[in-house]
Amino acid sequence: MDRKEQAVMLHKSGFNCAQSVACSFCHVMGMDPETVFKLAEPLGFGMGNMGTCGAVSAMALVVGMKMSDGNMDNPKTKKECYKMMQQLTEEFVNKNSSIVCSEIKGVHTGNVLRSCNGCIEDAVELLDKYLLGIE
Repeated sequence: MDRKEQAVMLHKSGFNCAQSVACSFCHVMGMDPETVFKLAEPLGFGMGNMGTCGAVSAMALVVGMKMSDGNMDNPKTKKECYKMMQQLTEEFVNKNSSIVCSEIKGVHTGNVLRSCNGCIEDAVELLDKYLLGIE
């Protein structure tokens, strides 16, 4: 099973969008699934209020855990993390026209741009491609 399939399977089992994406990268982040599950829980449902898509928020979590040097006194990786997130969000918007959950789900327009599983697959694919170099 590839990472996209794993993430969709997690979503179907009850994980929210953010948990599904983030937990499929636990080994990449060097973190245990329970901790990642807890960290990503409030990011689902567009941070609980249909704001930023949970799959996009999970991309940020994975990027930080993979790219940050963790140096709280003099962080040297902040700009690289920001640059990576800019690239990831631009690509996500190119695929889905938005990073806002309510817009993607068509809450006000009735025009659904992408399913949650589709957003999850896109987020995993983008992280694999741009963060890990896996095509």
